[in-house]
Amino acid sequence: MSKHKSIPICSKASPEEMAADLKSLVDFQDEGLTLLALNRMVEKQLIPHLMQYDQPGFQSMFNAYPEEGAKYGATVALYFNQGVTNWQVSPGGVMLEELCCKAICKLFGFSPDADATFMASGTYGNQEALYLALHKQAEKEGFDLAEKGLKGFKDPSRLIVLTSKDAHFSVKHAARMLGLGEECLRFLPVDSNRRISVHKMKEIIMKLQKSKDIFCVFITAGTTSTGSVDPILPIAEICEEIGAWLHVDGAYGFAYRLVLEWNYLFEGAELADSLCWNPHKQLGIPIPNSLLFVKRWEDFGRMTVYSDYFNRREDSEPNPGLKSPPSTRPFSALSLVTSLRYQGITKVIERLRAPLVAIKMFYERLKKEDDIEICHQPDLGILCFRIVPDGYPEKELDNLQRYVYDSIMAERERTISLTKLDDKIVLRVVAIDPVVTTKALMETISRVKALAKEYKK
Repeated sequence: MSKHKSIPICSKASPEEMAADLKSLVDFQDEGLTLLALNRMVEKQLIPHLMQYDQPGFQSMFNAYPEEGAKYGATVALYFNQGVTNWQVSPGGVMLEELCCKAICKLFGFSPDADATFMASGTYGNQEALYLALHKQAEKEGFDLAEKGLKGFKDPSRLIVLTSKDAHFSVKHAARMLGLGEECLRFLPVDSNRRISVHKMKEIIMKLQKSKDIFCVFITAGTTSTGSVDPILPIAEICEEIGAWLHVDGAYGFAYRLVLEWNYLFEGAELADSLCWNPHKQLGIPIPNSLLFVKRWEDFGRMTVYSDYFNRREDSEPNPGLKSPPSTRPFSALSLVTSLRYQGITKVIERLRAPLVAIKMFYERLKKEDDIEICHQPDLGILCFRIVPDGYPEKELDNLQRYVYDSIMAERERTISLTKLDDKIVLRVVAIDPVVTTKALMETISRVKALAKEYKK
């Protein structure tokens, strides 16, 4: 398929127009279409409405087209359609996944006792991590969570999870799914760069420890809104002191540990009890491709459910399905393996470094712009800012940001995103693909300024 360099990032169709175009695709009939007719229909009616992730103006989300080596692996996986739940279903697929997990643990500098499993997304990785943390807390209280559930706790209302106010919303999903409810979450303040304030975290722990059981601390290595990396090492030391499970949500940012100049941000990651990472974000691996790491391989045993027809207790072969819930698992490891082997780690690091450098230089350029308010110093490849024309009334600034965002998204020549930091609506740009250069980002700023001048208060 061509790169579509001469067309907008996506069609300008409204939801109603798009539905009208796509309706015939889901008009299921008794007689089928030829592949040629189907191809023409898809090319004409669907593809124009898909987002073109390889454009320099795509500066809004964590998506990328498949890298060439990854595309090859995904093609093989699709052709053979292997399930990799257990050895009986796909011996080769299972063994490659097991070897890949160990190799990735080594690549990131985890201990030989560490292990990983492939997941459908970081959301599911976060859910499983919170379950593992809760299971460990149950063990401290002398019972098996898998058998008794929450009723095994003498007072479930004492259970508390500490997390950043900027944490991904999947932590709320995890609390809901486990039956803990969002009331178990305590949101920690952040500093000026949107990282958890360790000093304030200690103060909060002091106040909570007598009345609550802090069984898990959930931090982020690359927050969704700003890309900020919470201070992992000092928080790991605190968790060791209070006996809490430490989970690091590195879905977006953890790959950047491989980039030497940014490695320091991830100091202490190897001390985390669990950590999730999504290769389908920074590396251009086909979706879904996510991993959950644990510091001790035996921690996955808390997830294990045996059956009579496979994943039997007496089986000696490796069975990835014992590490996580899905009993049907795609061959996700293959596209990651073929991508890393095709590129080599040196080129992978170059790919990762490019957007970080672009955002860093972009930040330096924006500091010189009088009508741009920068909201944080970027840790990784995300920067939030506001357009603030001279003399503009504060009460209208949120509406101005929304207008600029809506206008840019309607034009479809580029994309940005909108988020909220504390009580302010802010604009947000993301660099994932190396094609998003500082020049492309500055072109976005030019458009932002032009649109701001058009806005009528």
